[in-house]
Amino acid sequence: MSTIKDPSLAPSGLRKIEWVRSFMPSLSAIEKRFEEEKPFRGLRIAVSVHLEAKTANLGLVLAKGGAEVHLTGCNPLSTQDDVAAAVASLGVETYGVHGVTPEEYEDLLVEALSCHPHLIVDDGGDLINLLGGRRADLADCLIGGCEETTTGIHRLKAREREGLLPCAMMAVNDAKAKHYYDNKYGTGQSVWTAIMDTTNLVVAGKTVVVAGYGWCGKGVAMRAKGMGANVIVTEIDPFKALDATMNGFRVMPMDEAAKYGDIFVTVTGCKDVITPKHFAVMKDQALLTNAGHFDCEVDVASLRRMAVKETLRRDNIVGYTLPDGRTLNVIGEGRLVNLAAGNGHPAEIMDMSFSVQALSLEWLLKHRDTLEKKLYPVPDEIDDEIGRVNLAAMGLAIDTLTEEQRDYLAGWKA
Repeated sequence: MSTIKDPSLAPSGLRKIEWVRSFMPSLSAIEKRFEEEKPFRGLRIAVSVHLEAKTANLGLVLAKGGAEVHLTGCNPLSTQDDVAAAVASLGVETYGVHGVTPEEYEDLLVEALSCHPHLIVDDGGDLINLLGGRRADLADCLIGGCEETTTGIHRLKAREREGLLPCAMMAVNDAKAKHYYDNKYGTGQSVWTAIMDTTNLVVAGKTVVVAGYGWCGKGVAMRAKGMGANVIVTEIDPFKALDATMNGFRVMPMDEAAKYGDIFVTVTGCKDVITPKHFAVMKDQALLTNAGHFDCEVDVASLRRMAVKETLRRDNIVGYTLPDGRTLNVIGEGRLVNLAAGNGHPAEIMDMSFSVQALSLEWLLKHRDTLEKKLYPVPDEIDDEIGRVNLAAMGLAIDTLTEEQRDYLAGWKA
């Protein structure tokens, strides 16, 4: 039985779901085939992804494919209660309430896993952490799963090295349709949409510090520059730092950048990126945000201890006033800003990422008899199929190699 805040919120959530479905052509094409073929008939799928309209659509598509879907969130602040109510009203078992405590959040994850899933979709590794740990009893039917995030892939690789993966997993985050498109353009747009909507402040002319220049950081920096910001990048990788420099951004350590930033966006997947020594030198009214999966990149707990006053300044913005009178503003509690304070990636972006998820689950099922407990890459044919569908949906076409060209590229004699 679903665990949601209020069933009466469903009409609002249904409108959100119907809206995004109009802009997710690749997933719609997959849904049509799944409905005919029922590849997941008789199987249970647990899905832990930010519980909003695009995720709801993925759950519905998997259900059309014959699955018994159990849907939950992957962040206490990103669940939208009206969407949870809506997808539950459509027959998908749903466990999600906005703003729960960490303990309640884990209880919701366990509720979703209590179906003893055959397949999982994970976002950040929370399901695998439970299935490979204290709730290994719920993994008895497990065939495999997919991981959506860079952070989650890091966790899976560590588990694989130590022989602790409970099942085969697909590295969805590493698919071309995910990291080229979702991480760069999805994060780049949704982070700034959330910051601008939440603060009602201008970006142009401000100094933006982007911590981390991976695919997500590239998108955040690119969009900030496009809106007229002066962008500083902090990095630990020399070649990513060089790449940022070649793209016209200033590069320096956070210890130095902390003095200049008006807006900070952490996108590293690591912890303790912005700490008390940085808070001590920041400008009055600086904005602190995180676009990494977990809320450990900005040390909000230390900032709270340093502050003499804590003020809710706007919805999703808390101001921390320091002893010298400066106020530093934290958006979305330091959690994933584009979902804690926004609606997440645009529908067209998640269309590609969730199409990878759906087809990867089907791939796992087809190869279940040969799977090992290791991390598998997404096959090129899945990526390419999704790319072609989205090009066609945008009214675009590309060239095709002739047989002679294929031979030329594959051989050495020419």
